[in-house]
This record gives sequence, structure tokens and C-alpha cells, in this order.
Amino acid sequence: MLGASLYFPPIFKAFLLGLMFWLLIHHLLRDWIYSGEIWHPMLMDLSIFVIAVSGSLWILASW
Repeated sequence: MLGASLYFPPIFKAFLLGLMFWLLIHHLLRDWIYSGEIWHPMLMDLSIFVIAVSGSLWILASW
């Protein structure tokens, strides 16, 4: 029972690491995303988040 509560699947690690990457990237690009140059800012945020989670999963898998 203790081992099951300590188990943390790799996808959640990738999700949390990707969230940290996304927060950093979003903070840097926020003014450009919401300036009106991007057709749909929410889709841009979502695509950056998916790329960040995929990249963090790749980093965790290769590490």
C-alpha cells in the first residue's frame, strides 16, 4: 500500500515539467501572443503547452 501511494507515473512528471516550461515560455511570449498578431491566442497557448509537455517527456525519456 505504501509503494502504491509513492508511485508517480512518468506522464505526470512530464506534465509537471512541461507546465514549468510552459509557464516560462508563456511569460516571455505573453505580450506577443495577445497583441492581436495571432489569430487565436488560446490555441497558441495550447500548442505551446503540448510542445512543452512533449519536449519534457522526451527529456525525461532520454535522461
